[in-house]
Amino acid sequence: MAERIEQRLEDRIPELEQLERVGLFTPKEIRAVLKKASALEYKIQRRALRKEDFVNYIQYEINLLELIKKRRARIGYSFKKEEIESSIVHRVHSLFKRATGKWKEDVQLWLSHVAFCKQWNAKHQLSKVFSTMLAIHSNKPALWIMAAKWEMETRLSSESARHLFLRALRFHPECPKLYQEYFRMELMNAEKQRKEKKEFEQAKMDLGEFNYSEEILNGELARIIYRDAAQKIKGVEFHLAVLSIAKLFDFTQDLQKEILESLQTEYADDPLTWDYMARRELGLGSLKSTEPTTKQMKVSEMTQREERCCAVFEEAVTAVPTEDMWKCYITFCLERCNRKTNSEELKQKRLERTLSVFSKAHESSLLPESLYKQWLQLLLESNLSEKATEVAEAATKRFSLSAEMWQMRLQVLIQLKNDNVTQCFEEAFKHLKSKGTLPLWTLWVEWSEGTNSKQDTEALYQRSLNATAPAESVTMKEKYLDWAYRNGGYKKVKRVFTSLHENRPLSLDFFRKMIQIEKEQESCKMLHLREYYERALREFGSTESDLWLDYIKEELSHPQGKPENCGSIHWRAVKMLQGDQVMAASLERTTFEEEQLPDEREAKNWKPRKVNPIILGQTKADECLRKNIPRVLDSDSEESEFSDTSSYEDDVGRSPAGYHVLPDLEDLNCEISNMLENVTSPEQQSASVYEVEDWDKELEESESNPYDAGDLYCGSFQENNPLVSYSLQEESLYNPCCHHAASLAFTLPVRVTEIGQFDDADE
Repeated sequence: MAERIEQRLEDRIPELEQLERVGLFTPKEIRAVLKKASALEYKIQRRALRKEDFVNYIQYEINLLELIKKRRARIGYSFKKEEIESSIVHRVHSLFKRATGKWKEDVQLWLSHVAFCKQWNAKHQLSKVFSTMLAIHSNKPALWIMAAKWEMETRLSSESARHLFLRALRFHPECPKLYQEYFRMELMNAEKQRKEKKEFEQAKMDLGEFNYSEEILNGELARIIYRDAAQKIKGVEFHLAVLSIAKLFDFTQDLQKEILESLQTEYADDPLTWDYMARRELGLGSLKSTEPTTKQMKVSEMTQREERCCAVFEEAVTAVPTEDMWKCYITFCLERCNRKTNSEELKQKRLERTLSVFSKAHESSLLPESLYKQWLQLLLESNLSEKATEVAEAATKRFSLSAEMWQMRLQVLIQLKNDNVTQCFEEAFKHLKSKGTLPLWTLWVEWSEGTNSKQDTEALYQRSLNATAPAESVTMKEKYLDWAYRNGGYKKVKRVFTSLHENRPLSLDFFRKMIQIEKEQESCKMLHLREYYERALREFGSTESDLWLDYIKEELSHPQGKPENCGSIHWRAVKMLQGDQVMAASLERTTFEEEQLPDEREAKNWKPRKVNPIILGQTKADECLRKNIPRVLDSDSEESEFSDTSSYEDDVGRSPAGYHVLPDLEDLNCEISNMLENVTSPEQQSASVYEVEDWDKELEESESNPYDAGDLYCGSFQENNPLVSYSLQEESLYNPCCHHAASLAFTLPVRVTEIGQFDDADE
C-alpha cells in the first residue's frame, strides 16, 4: 500500500514543480499540499473504505483547482494549464470512478461527477459517465432525460438524444414525463432545422444533394410520438401537458387541433377539459384595430373575454354537475376577483359575479366544504354581515359533523358581536363528539375571558377538561394554569396546580410553566421547586435529560439549594434515562461544572507540606522504587529532548500525567504517587501534550501568511451543484497515540561503541 501511495505522490511532482516555478504557490505551500495529499491518500487505501474519505479527497482537489484559478486571475498568468490543471482534473475523474465503482447505488455521487464534467467541459468523459450511470440506474427516468437533454443542447446531436429516448421508453413504456420530453425534443429539432433552412435560403447557398425533410420540418415525428403515447397513457393531464408544449411552437397549429379534438372526444366529462376550454377563451383576444385603444375600450374588451369564459363554465356546470366542476368555476372567479385593476367598474363586476357563482353552487348543494370559508371571508370584506351569518348557519346545517364549519360560524358570530354565541357553542358540542373539539374549546374560553366573569370562565375551563379527549386536555390544562396566574395571582395558580398535578395526562410545559411562575416570586422557595421538579421527573424523567440538568443547576445556583444533592440527582438520572441521553446528560453536566470552576488566574497556589512519606510495606520492590525515582525522572527528561524525533515513542512511552508508569507496581500507596507528581518538572508535563498538526490552520494563523483575504475561501463544489448531499468538510488528522496513551514505558537502550568497531569506515 505504501508503494502505491508514494508512486501517486511522485506523480504529483511535475505539476507541483510547475506551480512553484510560475509563482502560483510558495515552497511552504507545496509542502503543505504534499502533506495533506499524503494523508488523504492513506485514507482511501485502507481496507475498510469509507465514502466520506473519497468525498473529502475530491472536495480538496476541487478547492485546489479553485485556488489555482484565483491565483492565475490575480497575477495574470494563463499558461501551463495542460501541465497543472489537466493533471488535477484527471486525478479527480479517477477518484470519482473509484467511488462510483464502489458505491454504484448512490445517485448523488454520479450526479456530482456529471456536474464536475460539465464545469470543466469534459465532454468525452461525461459521455462515458452517462453510459455507465444509465446502465446501472436504468430504472430512473429523470437520468435518461438529463442525458438526452445534454446530447441535444450541448453536443447538438438530435440523433443521440433520440436514441436515448427510445432506449428509455423500452424500460419505461408508460412514463408520461418521458413522452412529454421526447415530444418537446422533436419539436425543438424541427424548429432548429426550419431556422437553418431559412438562413441558407437567405444566404442563397447551394446545399447540393442535402435536403431538409418536410415531415420533420412540420413536426410529423412529434405527431407520431403523441399518437403512440395516447394509446398507452390515459388521463386528461397528459393531453393538457402535451398541448401546452405544442403551443410554444408557432408551426404546430394542426397538431394542436388534433390534440384538442382528441381531448374533447375522449374526456368530454372531465372538469379539467372544461376548465381548459373556458380559460382558452380568455386568451383569445378580439381583432386588432388600427385605432388607438383607450382605457374604457380595454375594460370593455376584458369584460367580454371574462363573460365568454363564464358562458363556457355555465355550460360546463350544466353538462357536468359535480363539486369538482363548481370548484373549477369558483376558482376561476376568485382568481379574476383578486387581480388588481384601476377600474372600479370591472372590480365590482368581478365581485358580483363571484358572489353569484357561490350562491348558485350553494343552492345546488355542490359547494365544497373548503370553499365556504373563502365565501364568508369575501362577504365580510364586502360588509355583508347578515348574508355571512346566513351562509355560516347553512354551512353548519349541511356539514353538522365538521368542527371546522362550526369554528368558522362561531368566528363570524364573535366578529359580528352576536348575542347567540353561547347558544351556538352549546349547539356545536351537541353535534360533535369529544375528539377534535379542542379548537372550539380554545375559542370559547378565549372569548369568555374577554366577555364573561371570572367564575364563569373558571367553570368553563373545568368543564373543558372533562369534555375533551385526554390528549387534547393537556393543552387546556396549560391554558387553565396560565389564566389562573394572570387573573388570581400566585395563590390561585398554586391551588389550580394542586388540583391538576394528579390529573393525567400532563405535559412537560405544564410543569415548566409552574416552575417559571415560582421563580418569578420574590420569596422563591427551593422546597416548592423541588416538589415541581420531582413531579415532572416522575412523568418525564426517562426521556428528558434537560429536565435533570435544570434540576441540578437549580440546586447549585439557588440560595437555598443543596449542592450536595447533585450527586444523587445525577445518579438517579443515569439510572432512569435511556440510550444516548445518558451520555448527553453526563457531558452537559461536566461542561456546566467546568463553567462553575474559578479562573486559573484567580485560583490560589497550593503548596504541599513537607511530610516524610509513610511506606506501607518494606518490600524490596518498594525500596527499589524509592531508590530509582531520581533515575526515572532523569531518563524522562532526557527523552523530552528527543520528543520531536519520534512522536510514536514519545506517545507510547509517556502517560497522560507526564511520567512513566511501571506495570508491575500497581499497588503503590498514594504518598509515592503524590511524590512523583510533585517532583515532575513543568517542561516534562508540557512536552507530553501531543498536538495534531493542521497545515490549513497554521497557514491562516501565521504572520507570514502566503494566502491573501481572497484566497482563504477557495469555493465549494456544493454551491455550484445543489444535488451533492455530503458534508465536504476537511477533517483534522487523528493520531490514536494522542488519545490512547500506553501504560508501558520503554527505556532507550544504552549503546556502547566498542573499540575498533568502525575501523573500516574510512576505507
